[in-house]
Amino acid sequence: MPRRRAFTLLEVLVALLIFSMTAVVLGSAYLNVLNSYEVARRSNANDADVSFARHQLLGIPDLTAAQAGQEFDDGPKHVKWTAEIEPDTTTDLFRVTFTCVVTEPFADTRTVKEQFMLLRPTWSDPTARTTLRQSAASRIALFQGKQAQ
Repeated sequence: MPRRRAFTLLEVLVALLIFSMTAVVLGSAYLNVLNSYEVARRSNANDADVSFARHQLLGIPDLTAAQAGQEFDDGPKHVKWTAEIEPDTTTDLFRVTFTCVVTEPFADTRTVKEQFMLLRPTWSDPTARTTLRQSAASRIALFQGKQAQ
């Protein structure tokens, strides 16, 4: 009786093991991609809230109101921002420490702190502005080798 050619049980089990391991690796990679997309989507939504809060700061002409900050709701999220503003040694230039707190239900509260320089003539004190301009004029005259007048 001639012997039939067929797969042995061991060969079938090894093939099934390789297939299942490949499926597990591909499935976990797919889940990682989905999780990454979700994190990126949430990050973009939070960045939009922080950007909107920063634009609110830029639109406030009064220094005291800008330092007090504001609050707003974006759907289920609550966003509160404040700013620490200090004048720089240059006329109308301010050092701003911007803090934005985004509170979202069923998620961790996220705090974003940014520091930047901002040119805002409306925030300057007229007396300080005059003093800074005179000081700058004196420094320029000194660099040019002229006497300050």
